[in-house]
Amino acid sequence: MMPLVFADTGESCIIKRVGGNPETKKRLKKLGFSAGAEVSVITQNAGNLIVCVNESRVAVSEEMARHIFV
Repeated sequence: MMPLVFADTGESCIIKRVGGNPETKKRLKKLGFSAGAEVSVITQNAGNLIVCVNESRVAVSEEMARHIFV
């Protein structure tokens, strides 16, 4: 298990756990990041990630991506 920021571009992963404080977890869940969901990194730019989750493209900061474990 590793944070999403360490996943390779184009790699498809399954989310194992979403960490952080309750506000962070709630925000990530609203964006579609929940345990069991499939996520793939489309691109990384200056630490920020654009990912595909639940067939939607979402931009997340490096800080938020460190709370998503795959």
